[in-house]
Amino acid sequence: MDKFMERAVELAVKNVQEGGQPYGAVIVKDGKIVAEGVNTLHKTFDVSGHAELLAIRELQQEVKSDDLSAYTMYASGRPCEMCQTAMYFAGLTDIYYCQTLEEAIEAGFPEDSCMTKEDLEHLQQSMKQLPLGTDMTNPLKLWAHLHLK
Repeated sequence: MDKFMERAVELAVKNVQEGGQPYGAVIVKDGKIVAEGVNTLHKTFDVSGHAELLAIRELQQEVKSDDLSAYTMYASGRPCEMCQTAMYFAGLTDIYYCQTLEEAIEAGFPEDSCMTKEDLEHLQQSMKQLPLGTDMTNPLKLWAHLHLK
């Protein structure tokens, strides 16, 4: 097994031993690990506390950029749709994972916590637009005015 994936799995195992979930992630550039993360939902009660997202946050803070296109992600388990979307927006295109969603479900994770893009189409959510009031500043137009000169 690749040494970077070995580290992601080591992080996942240690996290389980400390009461957490079995997910670890490392981000690599030029043959070196530059950021690591583990799921912290059990500690922070933050649904975005996924290993991949925490590693991305750590690295972006360090390099002061949201462009991570020169980096590679290694995750102990297949990234969820939230993490995959974040990786896309961060520019990460080289992503490796070890264990599958099916393996997570077999281990006892609820199926709804192992969503795929197809699952998202069937969510029971109500999303409705509430337009800006006529007396409100439009944040999109303000941003465009300030950044697209």
